[in-house]
Amino acid sequence: MWNSSLMHLMQEEDKEKQVSVISNRESSTSQTSLEWFPVSIISHGPTSSRVNPLEVDTHDGSSSNDYDAKITVDDNDEGMKNVEEFNPEAWLPITESRNGNLYYCIFHLISSGIGIQSLALPFAFVSLGWVWGIMWLTVAFIWQLYTLWLLVRLHESNSGYRYSRYLQLAMSAFGPKLGKMLALFPVMYLSGGSCVMLLITGGTTMQKLHQILYENGLIAPTRSLTTIEWYLVFICLAIAIAQLPNLNSVAWVSLVSTITALVYCSLVWILSVTEGGGPSKTEFTPVFKGPETGLSRLMTVISAIGIISFSFRGHNLVLEIQGTLPTSPKDPTERRMWKGVIVSYTLIALCLFPLAIAGFWAYGTLMPKAGLLNAYGEFHGNHGSKLSMAVIYFFLIINSLCSFQIYAMPVFDNLELRVVSIRKKPCSGWTRTGLRIFFGGVAFLISVAFPFLPLLSPLIGGIALPITFAYPCFMWISIKKPAPYGSMWWLNLVLGCL
Repeated sequence: MWNSSLMHLMQEEDKEKQVSVISNRESSTSQTSLEWFPVSIISHGPTSSRVNPLEVDTHDGSSSNDYDAKITVDDNDEGMKNVEEFNPEAWLPITESRNGNLYYCIFHLISSGIGIQSLALPFAFVSLGWVWGIMWLTVAFIWQLYTLWLLVRLHESNSGYRYSRYLQLAMSAFGPKLGKMLALFPVMYLSGGSCVMLLITGGTTMQKLHQILYENGLIAPTRSLTTIEWYLVFICLAIAIAQLPNLNSVAWVSLVSTITALVYCSLVWILSVTEGGGPSKTEFTPVFKGPETGLSRLMTVISAIGIISFSFRGHNLVLEIQGTLPTSPKDPTERRMWKGVIVSYTLIALCLFPLAIAGFWAYGTLMPKAGLLNAYGEFHGNHGSKLSMAVIYFFLIINSLCSFQIYAMPVFDNLELRVVSIRKKPCSGWTRTGLRIFFGGVAFLISVAFPFLPLLSPLIGGIALPITFAYPCFMWISIKKPAPYGSMWWLNLVLGCL
């Protein structure tokens, strides 16, 4: 009888210990709810207290982990297995795979950091001139390299949490409401707007390449497609490539984008210099179009600065790229990511500076607003090599298709986040495909409605200015909390306010 009573007491004590352990686990999961099931940043209510867009709302003050798997005493192991499998970071395209490496980061950074927008740099020199053009280009390059360093340092918090999205870091630094208000529209507009610009550029370039090949008898006579039809061809190819599941899987696509960008940018400025620039004597005096008033000159200069600023794009993707790297307490991602930044932006500088300086030297104030490629075609298209133009167009098309992938990834991630928040499970393959086709259709409709969007690069550059140059400085002050009135405090405050 005593043995049976003792056994009964021991069983009761074991059950109490199991309940205590489970309650501790549940409380710890609620404290780290930043890593749990996401609610869409689009449907985020105004009364939420969330700091992170991947955290569940807590309107009533209860645990934010409302969708945690239930753990029972009788099936504790299975319950913990369900909790371990319930990790939304592993469901979304940006953080689905964290086995990237230094080379992948370099490919992604160059693919996102250089592109068709760089061909407009010589036109910025038309308004700024030699001295101010080179000076602002140099200052902007150093400035954006510094803000890149800040973002790389801010990726991993002291607690070990990783900010793998620009919006996450903004909401953590500025608060849920203000951070979302400041960063959501610019980040999504920059990603989606860049995709539309690539679509328009790629479709138009396809049409030009087809015309050159047809005029030189390199293809059989066929019905010439309209511009809109070429847009449709481009977006179909882009969405077909976009079926790669996550950011890591498009690393080799980014490698192709890197090679093609370096090749066509170098070809354009080398051919412009070797073939003698414009047809007449080149002038370098800054030109201010419109009435000679102080306001008109100011607007022209601001437009030129916007063009230069837009040439340094990609800050809205830096945290996403760093989020693909594996991390550990002994080997954080900061060092590897910064090595990738140094290598990639050295190559970018070696491409952008010759492009701007040589392009302005070749054409001076004759540079058209559309950029260096149009200048080369306008002044050398009749007597220059048609083959060289065809080669440049070919590389530009391939680059546009590949760059589309990395710029569309934040949009894909946000669309899947919306679905995951509703279904509370990963997106199926068909759902993921449908979402990407939907985005391709929206981008196509916008390109048809606004075919002049590439000419608005100063406007897009102005929207990207705070993402690139200002927000990282204020984020550093808010999160790292440097000593007030110290050197880092003043430096970031002044740069952020400028």
